[in-house]
Amino acid sequence: MVLPTFKEWIEKTFGASLEHKTTSRASLNVNDVPPSVVNEEFLQDLRATKISYSQDAEDRVFRAHGHCLHEIFVLREGMFKRIPDIVVWPVCHEDVVKIVELACKHNLCIIPYGGGTSVSSALECPEEEKRMIISLDTSQMNRILWIDEKNLTACVEAGIVGQDLEKQLAESGFCTGHEPDSMEFSSLGGWVATRASGMKKNIYGNIEDLVIHIKMVTPRGIVEKNCQVPRMSTGPDIHHFIMGSEGTLGVVTEVTIKIRPVPEYQKYGSVVFPNFERGVACLREVAKQRCAPASIRLVDNAQFQFAFLS
Repeated sequence: MVLPTFKEWIEKTFGASLEHKTTSRASLNVNDVPPSVVNEEFLQDLRATKISYSQDAEDRVFRAHGHCLHEIFVLREGMFKRIPDIVVWPVCHEDVVKIVELACKHNLCIIPYGGGTSVSSALECPEEEKRMIISLDTSQMNRILWIDEKNLTACVEAGIVGQDLEKQLAESGFCTGHEPDSMEFSSLGGWVATRASGMKKNIYGNIEDLVIHIKMVTPRGIVEKNCQVPRMSTGPDIHHFIMGSEGTLGVVTEVTIKIRPVPEYQKYGSVVFPNFERGVACLREVAKQRCAPASIRLVDNAQFQFAFLS
């Protein structure tokens, strides 16, 4: 079977032409970027902390959006009406505490930024916001603080990217098994904040199944459990309002997660069904028998062809 090119597929499926979209914006036009709202007293206090920051236009625009289709369209065809006014790079939990305290002192806004793969518009700045907006980039908080090989747990800073986490754990013979589609770019803190699900959840579970302990900095103080155990039988679990909060309640700084030994081998395979209905029936039977592999997906022909195009 000869598969169509991406251009042919788009034109046939959507009746659209790509001729006028063969080039993209080569560089950012600084004149299009909204001016930065500046609080000089905050900047003075921030400089005293020695925490790195930037008011550069490209740094601000880069952290003004996620991966929603409408955000990418705006970035390509125009400019956001409101973007962060400053980007700060804490390197540890204590730095985040200082930044949040200064933001409260000067009545400023904070938007946590991890890998930037958000598809919920969580990184968009409200157009009507007049206060200074801080983009708190956690990318420099990317260390594994400790690994407990006996209890199969690890404490990790929230800014570490998924593929780096797996690579570093593998050096000690372990893995998390959590592999969302955005694994190459998304961060551990982002997984927690978005209540992420991974492709191998059948075996390893979703992020809520992996998390043992979360440390989060809020305007009212630090939120964390008083002990690091998988489960407590008293009261509501504070983790369940942190996971999925999309950064609205505070900044996740450290996460203790379950780990497993790296599997001895990985095996992949595929099955072709005569129609989609037969595929659905098969997956239902797999679910009934509780014999699902780590990851299993059913795709139709259009999805299959699109995967080859990309």
